[in-house]
Amino acid sequence: VLPGLLEKTLERGWRAVVRASSRERVEALDTFLWTYREESFLPHAAAGDGEGQPVWLTDGDDAPNKPDILFLTDNASAEAKALGGLTRCVTIFDGRDEDALGAARRFWKEAKAAGHDVAYWKQSPEGRWEKQS
Repeated sequence: VLPGLLEKTLERGWRAVVRASSRERVEALDTFLWTYREESFLPHAAAGDGEGQPVWLTDGDDAPNKPDILFLTDNASAEAKALGGLTRCVTIFDGRDEDALGAARRFWKEAKAAGHDVAYWKQSPEGRWEKQS
């Protein structure tokens, strides 16, 4: 899911930060984004490399590329009150994992309480994304 969302992000001319839960996951994402599809290229950098890239991978709060959108993956978290400078924040989680689902629900409630517009999208069995709320 992440590469497709990053492609759409870049098509809009936006910059993104992808936050993962550990340095190992950042390294895995870095490798994956170079190899996920042979005919595609996603310009990105992992924390410590090329801070001017449109996609920045990190396991921390750093965002040197002035992002429009923050992607939270692998149970990474963010402070809902700190999202004000972003156009969007997207939490990607496995809905079959009860801990991840609970964390996503808590974050959704915190973001809503902080005054952000929130929405929840669910993937259908056919692979389409459907807005739930």
